[in-house]
Amino acid sequence: MNQPLENISEILKNHKLDQNDYEQIKQILHREPNLLEIAIFSAMWSEHCSYKSSKKYLKGFPTTAPYVIVGPGENAGVIDIGDGYAAVFKIESHNHPSFIEPRAGAATGVGGIMRDIFTMGARPVANLNSIRFGEIYRDDEIGKKHKYLLRGVVDGIASYGNCMGVPTIGGETSFEACYNGNILVNAFTLGIVKNEEIFYGRAEGIGNPVIYVGSKTGADGLGGAVMSSDSFNEDSKSLRPTVQIGDPFTEKLLLEACLELFEKKLIVGIQDMGAAGLSSSSFEMAGRSGSGMIMHLDKVPVREEGLGPYELMLSESQERMLICAKKGFEKEVMEIFQKWELDVEIIGEVTDTGNMELFWNGEKCAQIPIEALSENAPILDRPISKPKYLNEINKNEYKRNTFSQQEIFKKLLSSLDISDKSWIYSQYDSTVQTNTIVSSGQTDASVIRIKENGTSLAMNVNCPVRYCYLDPKQGSAIAVATAGRNCVTRGAKPLAISDCLNFGNPQNPEVMWQFKEATDGIKEAAQILQTPVISGNVSLYNQTDSVDIYPTPTIVSVGLIQKGYTPITSGLKEKGNLLVLLGEIREDFGGSVVQKIIYNTCEGKPPKIDLEKEKHLWELMKDNFDSKIIKSAKDIGKGGLSIALAKMALLGNMGIEIKTAFNSSDGVQKDMIFSESQSCIVVEINPEDLTLLQKNCKKYQIPCSVLGKVGNKNGDICIDSIAMSMSEAKKLFFDSFCEIVKLS
Repeated sequence: MNQPLENISEILKNHKLDQNDYEQIKQILHREPNLLEIAIFSAMWSEHCSYKSSKKYLKGFPTTAPYVIVGPGENAGVIDIGDGYAAVFKIESHNHPSFIEPRAGAATGVGGIMRDIFTMGARPVANLNSIRFGEIYRDDEIGKKHKYLLRGVVDGIASYGNCMGVPTIGGETSFEACYNGNILVNAFTLGIVKNEEIFYGRAEGIGNPVIYVGSKTGADGLGGAVMSSDSFNEDSKSLRPTVQIGDPFTEKLLLEACLELFEKKLIVGIQDMGAAGLSSSSFEMAGRSGSGMIMHLDKVPVREEGLGPYELMLSESQERMLICAKKGFEKEVMEIFQKWELDVEIIGEVTDTGNMELFWNGEKCAQIPIEALSENAPILDRPISKPKYLNEINKNEYKRNTFSQQEIFKKLLSSLDISDKSWIYSQYDSTVQTNTIVSSGQTDASVIRIKENGTSLAMNVNCPVRYCYLDPKQGSAIAVATAGRNCVTRGAKPLAISDCLNFGNPQNPEVMWQFKEATDGIKEAAQILQTPVISGNVSLYNQTDSVDIYPTPTIVSVGLIQKGYTPITSGLKEKGNLLVLLGEIREDFGGSVVQKIIYNTCEGKPPKIDLEKEKHLWELMKDNFDSKIIKSAKDIGKGGLSIALAKMALLGNMGIEIKTAFNSSDGVQKDMIFSESQSCIVVEINPEDLTLLQKNCKKYQIPCSVLGKVGNKNGDICIDSIAMSMSEAKKLFFDSFCEIVKLS
């Protein structure tokens, strides 16, 4: 076990460790490490597993509430949704693998996040995703590359989720030049479990058996955690072997076997073999319990010859779990997995030594103190520096344009940012399990019914990346607010959020400043809006050839609709109804879509958000929901008021007649219907309910403006000087995406 290593400098370099790390390892072990031990430290101390650059900024997130059952630290977060049931959810990244091998990377991202959910004892019932690409519209190698990436990612998400029988009910897609060298694939899953049947990733009880279940181990995904903790360059194509290969049919068997196992109360804990594979699952399970563990690696099921302890501890082969079973119930556990035709082997047991002891054919090949490894993981205090680019672009103001409202509206409605993405979401099965009420294509949040207790859950994923580029703190706060507001427009009360923090190279002080500011924005918004952070993920090193992505703190908000209430949708319902603006439109054009489409730039300052006013808007909407006066609702987002109204009209297939107070000959005033002001919602009501709506608005001091009515004689969309037939609007909105991207 202690054979001296040659060329230690090269070994450390290959494992992304430095001399300081090596000295720390020797202090922990009280001796020289062997190659296997170095590999385990490398994986467990990687950015992906240890959060060494980000951990200091994650402290202070609000994580508790009366309904929060499990917060950060477990496989996923859990909230109480009433009558003895809970929702389990989390979002994670699979960015690097998806850029290298888009179909396999995206598929295993979906598979991995689903395992995090059913490891907690929950059956997955809904998936969301947030996917971001570069300049796909270009007629060059970049455009060609991103068409390939888009097709592969969508195919990977669809194939895995559809085969698992879990509906993909919503998501978001965006295209920015900053993602030319690094696409983002963030996957979210929500599951349902009884409160008393939640399971945890723990290994405790001296002598309890440690059991390997699922697929056999191969060399695929070898070193994936370390790979995801580094930037890309021209040599990154050689990383393909680090991308895992998934099998959704095996995962479906694993899901059903685990749920059967949970019902019979045969285990102490269970952990998915995710990043760093057997290393992370074993160390985390024992570490949470303060236990030790012995594992006999020669007993691990393998699907190819030549795999030794090094490969078995680092492989990230998919569809595998590690179980700590109750002693004496080994046979019953094994029979369940054998019935489902899955591999199952007893490979070790829990000890009280506090050490991880690994054996190969009876000979000890590694011994590492578990607590010391985790407690001594590097926590870096990297330098921070405000980005120099902000000094210039934040000064710039929105220019007055020479385009008419009609011209701008046509450009926005048909843009990649706003046009309908049915080419993407139509490939996802959104109705399997028969619980989907509102899915992709309906704008704002998606909704599923929870048949176990009669409630419904709304969920939305959001990140305004251009705002975050201009002001990471403000942009991140807006992400939290917008994800929650989109649930509010469905009639839900937002309860909690999960975050996926995608950033560039942490060795760049400007990136770490962005990260600090973003986490500050999330903390403030989550605190004021009372939506605690109960799970999440950090993805750093999203950089290629020294070009970092925009700060992309993706937020998923989950809200509860009480039993007996029907969710609100965005499509208009009845001619003659009034359309009313709740909130105030201001001159908010920094980072807006109109700025991007008209001027091809991202500058100025993003919209300001008053989080207390946002909270009052949510409370106002709850009163309106309880009063049953809201027929449809849509928040003001990309493209401003004009696009919100257009989407309501298109989804309801009804014309609108709108005259705002912004119709002025002044250049800036003319564009106000494209302003992306925050804390604004358009609602449809019956005329006789206007007095009650105004009374509710006065209670919360929210401005209330009648914009116009549903329907006109020609069925056109008429907003100030904009006049467009429904047929033309449908063609621009529903057909443009495929035409721009040239997808068949």
